[in-house]
Amino acid sequence: MTDFTTLRDRMVERQIAARGLDDPKLLAAFRAVPREQFVSADYAGYAYQDSPLPIESGQTISQPYIVALTIYAAGIGPGDKVLEVGAGSGYAAAVIGQIAGEIVAIERHHELVELARQRMKRLGYGNVQIFEGDGTLGWPLEAPFDAIVAAASGSHVPQSWIAQLKLGGRIVMPLGSPHGVQSLVKVTKQGDGTLIQEDLGGVRFVPLIGAEGFLG
Repeated sequence: MTDFTTLRDRMVERQIAARGLDDPKLLAAFRAVPREQFVSADYAGYAYQDSPLPIESGQTISQPYIVALTIYAAGIGPGDKVLEVGAGSGYAAAVIGQIAGEIVAIERHHELVELARQRMKRLGYGNVQIFEGDGTLGWPLEAPFDAIVAAASGSHVPQSWIAQLKLGGRIVMPLGSPHGVQSLVKVTKQGDGTLIQEDLGGVRFVPLIGAEGFLG
């Protein structure tokens, strides 16, 4: 039997805390969520490797460190309402849900939506909602959001996200060309509505598909 608890603790210490992301709430969230439950049984044994893994619908579950960096950069805290675009397996939404008050996650692949919903129900994550739709348009019915995070790269920050972000809110997303190296950026909406952008380093993500992204 694989000792997933030990592997999870080791992942948190070596891949996240050792790289400088040592916020106690963040580390506790990663310790609480069983990543092996968010991949197929064939890949469960690899769940805590320092790399992305394939999931259903030809998509991937991101490297744990990149998920942690995104959450950390977005400054997500207790009581926050968060929008995640590109829910995938639901893993990042589950981790965010351990910190935030409420998370709304959008995914365009029907199979992934159904699987993510099943996981949230099975694991008892009642503050995570998974919706099927075009995430580039945000989710107006649940706006405004304290933070918006994306697991796919766009050529620009969608205007709908900016409009649905609270003053003082943060967007963290990759920007750049599809299938190449992109920049993970943090965009903060100032009190007067202006935006400040910070570059957090190079990443590789699948393209953001939709009306305000790349056309699929």
